Formats: sequence, structure tokens, C-alpha cells
Amino acid sequence: MTVYLVGAGPGDPGLLTRRGAEVLALADVVVYDRLVDRSLLGLAPAGARLVDAGQRPAGSSEAGEVGAGGGAARQDDINALLVEEGRSGRTVVRLKGGDPFLFGRGGEEVAALSAAGIAWEVVPGVSSSLAVPAAAGIPVTHRGLSTSVTVVTGQVGDETQPGGVDWESLARARGTLVILMGMATRREIARRLLEGGRPPGEPVAVIEWGTTPRQKVVRTRLADLGSVHLGSPAVIVVGPVAALGTERHDPRPLRNRTVVVTRAPAQAGTLTSALHAAGAHVIELPVIEIEDLPAERDALRRAAESAGDYGWLVFTSANAVDRFMPLVSDLRRLAPARVAAVGRATANALEGHRIVPDLVPTRPSAEGLVAELPVTESGGRVLFVRAATAADTVREGLAAKGWSVEEVVAYRTLDAPPPPAEVAALLARADVVTFASPSAVEAYLRIGDAAGRPLPVPPVVACIGSTTAVAARAAGLRVAVEPARASVEHLVLAIGAHLGALPLGP
Repeated sequence: MTVYLVGAGPGDPGLLTRRGAEVLALADVVVYDRLVDRSLLGLAPAGARLVDAGQRPAGSSEAGEVGAGGGAARQDDINALLVEEGRSGRTVVRLKGGDPFLFGRGGEEVAALSAAGIAWEVVPGVSSSLAVPAAAGIPVTHRGLSTSVTVVTGQVGDETQPGGVDWESLARARGTLVILMGMATRREIARRLLEGGRPPGEPVAVIEWGTTPRQKVVRTRLADLGSVHLGSPAVIVVGPVAALGTERHDPRPLRNRTVVVTRAPAQAGTLTSALHAAGAHVIELPVIEIEDLPAERDALRRAAESAGDYGWLVFTSANAVDRFMPLVSDLRRLAPARVAAVGRATANALEGHRIVPDLVPTRPSAEGLVAELPVTESGGRVLFVRAATAADTVREGLAAKGWSVEEVVAYRTLDAPPPPAEVAALLARADVVTFASPSAVEAYLRIGDAAGRPLPVPPVVACIGSTTAVAARAAGLRVAVEPARASVEHLVLAIGAHLGALPLGP
């Protein structure tokens, strides 16, 4: 097996590379650092073992670009762990903030793996040294101002010793300096650069938690760097370019907000993309899993082959569509039946199979669908393709309108495994949780975290559709956002409108 060293990027989970996501999806074990966004751990398989290997330098809350530091003894422990896991035959991912080989001690880790005869692969990551200034609008090189950039650790001490930094030489070299892990030593760094000839008024930008919703930027001058009080992680930019890039106003309605998406992965993509486009930081926390039912397969296939014998085919989820339609060997077999979809997402799934539904109710819910289907006086037949745990709303409502309703089960929903404690902890800091079905509400409140504790509920609960909102309220949740139309677009707009009237959290 191979040990993968994966760069997680500078903080924003959206800056993980595509290759990094692919490797995480294969992991049996993930050994991660403290600056890694915990939502990335959700990309690992549900059964993967998660190992916190975050290091913090002694006497400081700060760590390097990737949370490395803390002394050689601690790094030796991590090296030994990677060798042990690499020998186990499991797929191991070493998830490191930024890029593994830039102040990440990734070189030491691959040296240990090589010495043990264990195969390894490095998946480069977006480094905070360039991405964090860029996110603050600061170009580290700029025509007429800087033609070079030097990335340096914030260590101070004897520059003649191995690993020492010759600050005076860096001062004379001009160009842009990007300093990582420098907040604890910022006063000494400023003193040495001034002694080396950098002017007291040289522009400096300090960027805390760059690329994330917690990003803060303080602009000052070199002589005043010691008076900047920000935490870590932080990137310090020294040079004329630090005066550039006044932060633009971000008009996105969900900027600096964190939203939890509880949909199953197959359905989460559209909502997640819309939230990202609105500026939100998204925590993907699927709380239900979709399971096919082999025992129902023959009944489902027979129903698909005789679909044209019914007056209406009724679908209340995209999952039902995607399990039923592939079993229809010839779309002409559907004639003369008409097709009803509970809402736009289900209609989109039908259209993906080249079926345009005859009915999509104005009110996208089981009640809305029943209300708009016609009354029959001739005892017409309806085929309802449903989940194993579907409510009786459709069957009872259509029976009351004179229809003979036959049901066929396409799938069932199960609770997802509890999320890791690291992911569950993020929920306490989230602004919004979204639910798209009653089953998601029930599962969220039922599954708890890995220690068996209830999952924290963010202060704003947002529901797609009245049926989901009713279920949430019945479960004791206070629903703050329920868009007039049950669609992803209207949900995101409604969340933005609601949060626009609330202050940002700390």
C-alpha cells in the first residue's frame, strides 16, 4: 500500500485539489494536522480511522503552515506512526495544511517512509504563502514594486546555525517577504529587518486565518509590527506590495457564514454549489444513507414493465426516479400513463431520463401533489414509487379521490454513522443547518456524535418544503427559514435574507 502526503491547502476547504479529494475517498486511515479544516475529514470513507497529529510549538498557540512544529521528538512519533500504518497494508493519508513540503516537515516524513521501504506519494497543496496574500488582494510580486518573493519561517536566533534565518541579508535583498509562523517573534523580526536597512515606514500586512470566514487583515508599517495583536495562524507580508489590495466589499449574501448540508452526497451537490456561490463555508454532513433493496427488485422491475397500465405514475423523490426508470426497457411502455413529480428536484431527475412530468405541483410537497392530482370517478390506477419509510399522505390522499393506489418500494433510508468528534465539533460554530426531508431531521436528532452525545443544532434551522418544516417543528426545532418555493435557489436566497438581518458571530 501507499502512504499519501496530501496538502489540504491554506484553510478554505474548497482549495483542496481534486487529486487530494480522490485520495481521501480511498483512505483507511487519515493522520491530520491541527490547521486542516475538519470538514475535509468528511471526504474520507465513513469507517476510516481519524488520527489527530496536530502539533503546537512549546510556549505558543502557533504552528506552522501545516500545524507542524513542536520539536523533533514529536515529529519522530508521527514518523513512526506513518511507518507503522504504512506496514499494515491499509491506505494511509497524511493530511497536512498548505503544501506538505513547505515548512510542513513532509520531507522528514517521506525520508522515514523511504528508509522503511514503504511506498509514498505527495499530493501537492495550495500554499498559504501565496494563497493567503492573494485572498487579501495582495500580489506578492507587482511590476515596479517587487520582482522577487522570499518565503521564510518566523524563527529567530543564531543565523549561523543550521536552519537559522539571516534577517539582515533578507532586509538588504529587498523584494517581498512572506513570513510564516512569525507572530510569536514579530517584534524581533521587525528589529532585525530594521537593523538590516528596511525603512521603518515599509508597508506590512498581517493576515489571520486567511481564505476562511475568520480572515482578518491588519495593515501597518514595519516599525509598528510588534503592536499588531492577531492570533495564529497568520501570514506576514513585508514590502511595498503589502499596501496594495484594499479588501473589496464582498457582495455575496452568505460571506463569512457557515452552513451545514445534511443531504446524502448524491443529492448534496447542487445545494452545496449554490451555497458556495453565495459565499458560505459549507459543512457536508450527510445524516442518511440510501440503501437498495434486492428483495424488492423483482417487484420494482415488474412495475416498470407494466407502467403503461396505470393512469398516473407518482414520484416523490429523485432517489425513486433513479431506481425505477433504468428498469423501463422501452420508454414507450409508459404510454398512456401520465407522470407526477413532487417538486423541481424530482422533475429534474425524470428529465434526466428523458421524461417531462405532466404535473409538478405549485406547492412542492406530498400534500400539494395530492391536492393537484384530479379526482377520478372511474376507479383509475396510480403507481406510487416510494421509499420504504414513506408516509401515508400520498396513498391515503389519492384513495380519498377515488384512485386505486398500488405502491412499490424502490429504496430505504438508513441513519448514517455518527460523524467524527472533529466534524461534530464544527456544528457548534455553524450558523445554519439545512434539512430537505423529514427523515433527515429525524436522523440528525437521533444519530449523535461518535461519543453518543446529541449533535449541536446551529441557531438557524432552514427547511426545504412545508413537510420538512412541519417535521422539524414537531421534533422541537424552531424553523427560522422556510422558502415560499421548495427549491435550492429559493432556500439559499431565503437563508441570505434571514442572515442579512443578523450580526456576524465572533
